[in-house]
Amino acid sequence: MSNLSQRLIFGLIGAALLLGSVWYSAWTFALFFAVVQVKMLLEFYRMMRQAGYKPAAMLGGTISVLLFASVAALTDFRSLANHTLPASVSDLQQLRLLAAGLIVLLPVILILREMYAWPRENQPFSPFANVGVALLGLLYVSLPMSLLHVVAFSGTGYDYRRIFALLFLVWSSDIGAYAAGKTLGKHKLAPKISPGKTWEGAVGGFVLTLVVGYLLGYLLPELSLTYRLVVAGVVAVFGPLGDLAESMLKRSVGVKDSGRIMPGHGGLLDRFDAFLFILPVLAVLRLLWS
Repeated sequence: MSNLSQRLIFGLIGAALLLGSVWYSAWTFALFFAVVQVKMLLEFYRMMRQAGYKPAAMLGGTISVLLFASVAALTDFRSLANHTLPASVSDLQQLRLLAAGLIVLLPVILILREMYAWPRENQPFSPFANVGVALLGLLYVSLPMSLLHVVAFSGTGYDYRRIFALLFLVWSSDIGAYAAGKTLGKHKLAPKISPGKTWEGAVGGFVLTLVVGYLLGYLLPELSLTYRLVVAGVVAVFGPLGDLAESMLKRSVGVKDSGRIMPGHGGLLDRFDAFLFILPVLAVLRLLWS
């Protein structure tokens, strides 16, 4: 099977799984992205190990799940079930406290881990560098992905259309950039980081994303045109920046792909790198706009 055929087939399977999980229920949405963001974090840690660091991957993954669940709790995740769960299950206060406690104690726990393992063989860095890399992964990957809940919830609870809209905008940015770059691209955008990206492609992605932002009025008529275009602009600007950041990371550690979750598509960090820059900006925009 050719690489193009692999990319097409597994891309369709991945898109169907993604859209189906988002559409079916808030619980499948949360479960899908909880797994995705943990896998992304582990891919980040794997690349850091390529550079010689030894981050606490298992501990980081555990904190990542708790962080994801805590943000869900803060967005009143129990409303997803229309308050039909028993009080002992739907009350998430204990989860919030547990996650907050672990996050506060995380630097201490990570330093104690390094004290236990020190000195390490073939470790060119300070043990505190491992602590910094573990924390960086949570800030770079887990926290932004947890902010998906802020996008997914409206005043009436979970709204799958908002995640669909975000996905359509991200995909339109990629498609527009690829099409314009292939046909018109001459001026390199960041040749030392990603030689294939051009300014013409960036403009093409920006224009198509704005067009899709306008058309999203049919999917989300309650959102004003101004808000939709601002969100589209955020995706068109910060999505490519997120992609460039991950490209810089891969080049710095000498890897081609972050992982091999799907043949022809690399890892999940390769697929969702744009989200890591888009979601924090959208979360701030949501707070300012509301």
